[in-house]
Amino acid sequence: MTAATFFEWPRTLIRDILAEVGRNIVRWFLLFIGMMLIVLGVLMAPIPGPLGVPVTLAGLILVLRNSFRLRRVFIRFQRKHPRLIFPLRKLLRKDPEVAAIAYQQALRIEKTFLPKSWRVSKDLRHRYFRRQAAKR
Repeated sequence: MTAATFFEWPRTLIRDILAEVGRNIVRWFLLFIGMMLIVLGVLMAPIPGPLGVPVTLAGLILVLRNSFRLRRVFIRFQRKHPRLIFPLRKLLRKDPEVAAIAYQQALRIEKTFLPKSWRVSKDLRHRYFRRQAAKR
């Protein structure tokens, strides 16, 4: 160890400590914003339209990315109910395919609630892609 590195050691230690404190402050701030978005989404849910769902999902994403304990709770819930959590897990990835996930959920909701003769999502998608292929 040279004299120059010996005298720089306190500065690097202080810089590392301040960086860690700054990261923790940002993490707690994002966790707070995520919690507020979840509460806002739940309050917006009774309003007509699907506005509460995207707000709640955005808040859940912020919370799960910034809280280790809540992430463990989420993973435990996912192991118990994998089909329920699967679309949300896909949305939490780096570059989520939102349109594909929304389409799969629309099909799942139609299959759950509508008789087979009333289901239209699959037919609309096939018609759309036939038109796209005809234009090329």
